Amino acid sequence: MAYMLLIVEQPGQRAARTEAEGRILYERMLRFSEDLKSRGMLTISQSLKSDTSGARLRAQDDHVSIVDGPFAESKEMIGGFFLLTCETREQAIAIARECPAVQWATVEVRELGPCLA
Repeated sequence: MAYMLLIVEQPGQRAARTEAEGRILYERMLRFSEDLKSRGMLTISQSLKSDTSGARLRAQDDHVSIVDGPFAESKEMIGGFFLLTCETREQAIAIARECPAVQWATVEVRELGPCLA
């Protein structure tokens, strides 16, 4: 089964780190990715840039509005993701526990599937 680990960060958290601190954390995440890849569990992983360069689109009637980031109302932002192949939800959760980001962010575990309900 396919599971996604979403790395949910507090806005401004990255800006509060020094460049050296950021590099150390990023290297830890790269090693985690390499380990998952060597175990045959990682489909893809990617870090996402800050929401300052993002955009949100919302449709209302026939009009689509676009709001450029940063998003002042945001209490959190998605900082990255890992797409995994796991046998069970419990295995995906166990992998999430191993993720270095769990020490400074929320790691959300979601199974991929149709959005029927």
